[in-house]
Formats: sequence, C-alpha cells, structure tokens
Amino acid sequence: MCRAELVRTALLRRENKATLTNEGVLVVNTSPHTGRSPNGKFIVEDEVTRELVDWDNNQKISEEDYQKFKDSSSYGLNFKKLFIQDVYAGGDPSHKLKIRIHTDKAWHSLFARNMFFIPSEEEQSNFEPDFNLHFLPDGSIIPKIVISFKEKEIIITGTSYAGEMKKSVFTVLNFLLPQKGILPMHCSVNVSLTDHKPTIFFGLSGTGKTTLSSDTQSWLVGDDEHGWSDEGLFNFEGGCYAKTIDLSKDDEPIIYNACHKFGTILENVNLKKGKVDFSDATITQNTRASYPLEFIHNTWKLPTSDHPANIIMLTCDASGILPPVANLDTAKAIGQFLLGYTAKIPGTEKGVEEPEPTFSHCFGAPFMPLKPQVYARLLKQKIEKYNVTCWLVNTGWTGGPYGTGKRMPISLTRKIVRAIQEGWMKDFTFEKHIYTDLLEIPTNCKWIPEEILRPELGWKNKEKYVEEANKLMSLFVNRLKIISSS
Repeated sequence: MCRAELVRTALLRRENKATLTNEGVLVVNTSPHTGRSPNGKFIVEDEVTRELVDWDNNQKISEEDYQKFKDSSSYGLNFKKLFIQDVYAGGDPSHKLKIRIHTDKAWHSLFARNMFFIPSEEEQSNFEPDFNLHFLPDGSIIPKIVISFKEKEIIITGTSYAGEMKKSVFTVLNFLLPQKGILPMHCSVNVSLTDHKPTIFFGLSGTGKTTLSSDTQSWLVGDDEHGWSDEGLFNFEGGCYAKTIDLSKDDEPIIYNACHKFGTILENVNLKKGKVDFSDATITQNTRASYPLEFIHNTWKLPTSDHPANIIMLTCDASGILPPVANLDTAKAIGQFLLGYTAKIPGTEKGVEEPEPTFSHCFGAPFMPLKPQVYARLLKQKIEKYNVTCWLVNTGWTGGPYGTGKRMPISLTRKIVRAIQEGWMKDFTFEKHIYTDLLEIPTNCKWIPEEILRPELGWKNKEKYVEEANKLMSLFVNRLKIISSS
C-alpha cells in the first residue's frame, strides 16, 4: 500500500485513536505505552549469541521460552489482516539489512515506510529478507520485544509505540556490523555546506542531537543511526523520528515544516481544534514525529558520506558544571564515549522530580548487544586512522544547576557547532579547565561570554561550584572503572 492508502486505512479502523490535523497529518495515541519498554526486551541465548552478547547489559531468553512466546503470539500471524513492507536498513549497498515487516496496524506499516529505505522495483521482484519483524501489539498483555539472531526474527507485542520497531532493528545492526569491522553508532550526521565534510553528533535523548544536526547551514545525512566503514559513513534509516515537545518554528524550522506534511505520523501529540499543540505534554513528554528524509529540504544527496572531520559529543549537564565546549584528545573522547553522560530532568520521564545524572555507554547502551569495549576499540581505530577532531558540547545549564541557572542559549550552541564545522574553532588557544580536569576550553573566544565559557564564574558561590564539580568528576571516574572492569 502507498502512504495515502495506509493513512486512509488507519483512519477507517480508528487505529490508536487515529485522526487528522487540519493540514491532513496523521495523529495517533499509543497510550499507555508512550516510550520504549526496556524491561520487556530480550535476546535469545543460543549458539550464535551465547559467547558474544554482553549479558550484563542485555536480558536473555532461552530458545524453549522463545518458542513458547512465539507460539502464544502466533494467532496474530494466522488470523489477523497483516500489512507487509519489504524494506532495508543501511544506505550502503554493501552493508544493508533486508527486512520484511509484518504489522497488524496500517499506521505501523506507514511508519516502516517512513523510517527505512524502500527497495527499487527490481530489488522488490526478488526480495529475500535477512530478518523478519512481526509487530503485534495485542500479542501479549505487557510489552515484550524478542530478537532471535539464529532464527533471524524480531517479535514485538504488548505495545503500540512505534519506536520499538526502529530500535530493535538498530539492535540487530549493532550485533552484526562490528563483526565486519564496521562501527554502528547512535548518532546524527550532517555535512558542512562549505567543505562538504561530515560531522558526527553523539548524544542521548534531550541533548539536541536532532535539533543541532537539522540545521539550515548544513545538509542532513540522518538524525539517529549510522555506520562507519572503511568507505565512510552511511545512514541506517530513510527517515527521522524527531522529538516534538515544545517544537518551535523559529528554533527548529526544518523539523517543524516536516511535521506539517501529509505522510508524517505525529505520535502522542495533542490537538486543539484540529491544530497541533507541541507544548502540550498531557499524554507524554516523549511526543514524536516520523517522516521520510525527503520531507527535509536540506537532505544530503546520498545516504552515504565521507569520513568525518569532527565528532561532537553532546551532553545536557543539569548540574551546571561543564563548559559549553571543550576539545578532546582521542583518549578523552573514548572516555566520554564510554561514559555517555547526560542528565534526566523533571518532566522528561515519569518519577523524575530532581535532576539525575545518567550514563549510557556508547550513547546508546540499551541497543548495544556487545560489550562496550568492542565499540570503543572500533571508534578509537577510526578516530586515529582518519585523523578526526573530537569535541564535547554542553547543551545543559550554566550559571548554576537546574532550578538556579539557565539553559544554554541554543543560538550560542549553534554558533559553537558552526565554528567547529567550519574549522575556525581550532584556531583558538586551548587550556585545561582545572575544575573538570578532562576538558580543554578555548581561552580567547570573545563571543562566548566569560561566565559561560568558565562556568565557575557564573555561579554566585564559587566554593559550591568546586564542591559540585568534584562530585561530578568522581562520578565520571567511578563509572569508567565499572565499565573498564566489565
């Protein structure tokens, strides 16, 4: 089915309260599950996975229990009308994963068309899937996502949240590609307008990964998942899955415009008289938009690009300790990669009432089946082989912690990113920021206010800043010890 037929079918069947905005954009509600269910995700332990998977970070299910689960869910395969999409993940023809996606909801089928690559007519004529994905929300009472690498199968039940589909495919790629010497990355990538050099943006949810890479001064390769081979970078996906809470036309015009096109899916946003209210978090803070890359006017011409000139590691530091930008040598970059530090802030997750530091190795621990050192070694090799410059950029708080300080101005962060991509950030003199030890900051960068560049100057109580900085650095050191010993 084409997009129009899938939208029409979703509306006729009232799937997940499907409706349209005044502009004809499909809106669905996946309550009560409005985000991923990490506790429901399992990998089948068998001869393929037993010695390779990091079982400290991934839940296992036996082959016997997997078969029981599969049998209990099979009614959906036999008795429901299923929508089938043949797609592939991975824009490099040498490394693509062919997937046949079976869903019992039309809008999930549309999501698959939006998020993955559509084969050509010739490819469709002899399409043989490498993996089958079955998305059957009514197949269990509670969310369950099971991946079998032996059977080459993904089964998702108990939830309608579409993000489970893309992240389970991402998990498969994160298992398979390192065995070919390819680094899979939870990152966005864009290409500079000036020299056509790519930049990788690593970052957890809420750090600005999508916002900063979807910029009018660059071409977007992709906003979330990529691979790095000896030939260069390649996008895993043919679409974007952007967070839309508080989406602003002025601050994020590219994403905003894509959210108003027919074929986009708005997930868990609220309407007021047919108009989207992106500031309304009544259903969830995790409101989303799924749209194909073709809806972005500044998309890079290919799903592949050259090796990166820069890697930017984003963090939303709610403690107000970290400077807005710092240069990282290779060792420090690998340290930050293994840390995957950011902060959860109130409103982003149920139960979060105070800012909480959080760590997710490789900036995507829930999707990494192998040990973190596997991905870190690959990243180190590629940084050194291709002479990549690495940076830490803080999009969080300055002048004090959350509740006291203020959020880093997005206009300043964009200027920092532009300076990095255009090469003139490297022209500044750098020195170690003694309170955070690991980082080097530009000392003669006049357009960054001194009280932001040196965050200790923005705090009313410098002694308190030093105390909190020591606590954060201790967390970093202890976390790296834990990861190194795993």
